[in-house]
Amino acid sequence: MNTMTGTSTGPVPTTDRSKSAARPPAGGRRRRLPNESALLGSVGVAGFLAVCEIVPRLGLFPEKYLPPVSRILAELGQRLLLTSFWNAVADTIIAWALGLAIAFFAAVLLGFVIGSVPVLRAFTASTVEFLRPIPSVALIPLAILVYGVDIGSTLLLVVYAAFWQIYIQVLYGVADVDPVAEQTARSYGLGYWSRLRHVVWPSSLPYVFTGLRLGAAVALILTITAQLTIGSPGLGQQIQVAQSSGALTAVYALVIATGALGVLVNIAVRSLERRVLRWHTSVRGEVAS
Repeated sequence: MNTMTGTSTGPVPTTDRSKSAARPPAGGRRRRLPNESALLGSVGVAGFLAVCEIVPRLGLFPEKYLPPVSRILAELGQRLLLTSFWNAVADTIIAWALGLAIAFFAAVLLGFVIGSVPVLRAFTASTVEFLRPIPSVALIPLAILVYGVDIGSTLLLVVYAAFWQIYIQVLYGVADVDPVAEQTARSYGLGYWSRLRHVVWPSSLPYVFTGLRLGAAVALILTITAQLTIGSPGLGQQIQVAQSSGALTAVYALVIATGALGVLVNIAVRSLERRVLRWHTSVRGEVAS
C-alpha cells in the first residue's frame, strides 16, 4: 500500500488494478526473499572455500603459507574437541561482554546527560574530538603498566574503543528528537525525566542500537587484539602461541573460529535490535521485505 510508505502515486484506474498489483518494483528490480539471500551467501562462501582449496593444490600458492582449506577445517575440528579451546572461547566472550557492557552503560548515561544540555555538549565537543581518534592499541603500554596481562588490560582497550562508537550515536539520537514532539510534551506539562523517558529515549533508540552494533564489532576486534599482543587468556593468545610455534594451519583454524564468533555476535545483536525495535518503521519494513 502506498499509504504505508507515505508516498502518493496518484489514483489507480479501476480497470488496471490487477495489472498494477502485479507490476515489479520501480527500476524493474525484484525484491529478494530472506531465504534467497541466505542461499546466495552460502554459495559465495562455498565458492571462496573451493578457491582456497584449489589454489594451493595446484601449486599456485605455496602450501607452506596457505594450506588447503580441508586441512584447516580438519585442524579446527580437532580443536573443537579440546577443553582448552572452549576455555579460550569463554575467556574471549567474557572479556568482550564485560567491556561492551561497561562501554554501553557509560556511553548511554553520559550521552543522554551531555546531549540534553547544549552547554555541556559544546563544552565537551573539543575534548571528544581530541580523544576519539586516539587508537586503542596506543594504550597497550599503559594497560600493561596498570593491569599487567590480566583481563583488566583487555577491558581497558575494549571499553575505550567501544565507548566512542556508542557515545557519538547517542549524541546524534538525542539531537535528532522531533521538536514538535518535544514541544507537545512540554505543553502537556511533562517534566524533564518524563520527556526523557517518553520522548527522547524512544526517538533515540535506533541510534543507540546502531552504536551498540558498531561497538560490539569493535569490542570483539579489540578483545582479540589485546589477547594477541598482551597475552591475556583467550583466542588471541592461542593464535599468538600457534604463530610462535610455526603451526600455520592452527593459526588459520583459530582465525576462522574468531570470524565465526564475530558472525554470531552480529546475529545476536541484530536479533536483539529487531526484537526491541519491532515497533519502528525501519524494522517493520525489514521484516516485511
